[in-house]
Amino acid sequence: MTSRVQAHRDEFHTLGNEPAPQIVVEIAVGRVYDLVWRNELGGLTFRIEDEFLKWSPRSTGVDLEREVVRLEWLLGRHPAPRVLAWGADDDAQWLHTAALPGEHAVGAAWRARSSEAISAIGHGLRAIHAVSIDEFPVDWTEQSWVSRTPDALEPRPPVDHPVLVHGDACAPNTLISTEGLWTGHVDFGALAVGDRWADLAIASLSLDWNFGEGRQHELFTEYGIEPDERRIRYYRDLWKLES
Repeated sequence: MTSRVQAHRDEFHTLGNEPAPQIVVEIAVGRVYDLVWRNELGGLTFRIEDEFLKWSPRSTGVDLEREVVRLEWLLGRHPAPRVLAWGADDDAQWLHTAALPGEHAVGAAWRARSSEAISAIGHGLRAIHAVSIDEFPVDWTEQSWVSRTPDALEPRPPVDHPVLVHGDACAPNTLISTEGLWTGHVDFGALAVGDRWADLAIASLSLDWNFGEGRQHELFTEYGIEPDERRIRYYRDLWKLES
């Protein structure tokens, strides 16, 4: 792994001199907790033994209640975290969930087994895209970036086969077992029905950030699809504008 990619990863895996949010300390109740992810907006995710706590400051504009209802809808349909509790105060919202089996696909073990990780990411995307969309609430799609049509972009390519779209298919949101098998996904706040390329475009781009450039073809091969450059370009541009 290049030093640039490692520096990018390290930036999101350290708390530095910052104290953990008080809700983390309260829920841990003396148990050990570790920061496992920091997003670009300042949201933090902690592991507390076999549980996770996601903390999102109000300044991010992220509404964790949206993720709560989507996680509840996914129960029995797709491997996703089970909600234990959630809440909010004047400063932030928080979401407490049970852990799924496996480790996120850009953990330390997977930097040395990146081909297996990419294969698992492709398998996971095929799985979520196969979930029935018959009972999916229409308004949830309207709330997701994947459905927006900004004037600044070219016309949206037609969707030939609508599927359940994860909406934030970056590599860290895929979980993998020690055997290298996909076990589930996390971070469902942008779940929607739409074009599979909304996920494929972002998942493949995130490989550059987490494993270094030159690996995107492996994801398309594992998924079993030829790259569609028009749709890849469109959804990456849309994601940068709207996510």
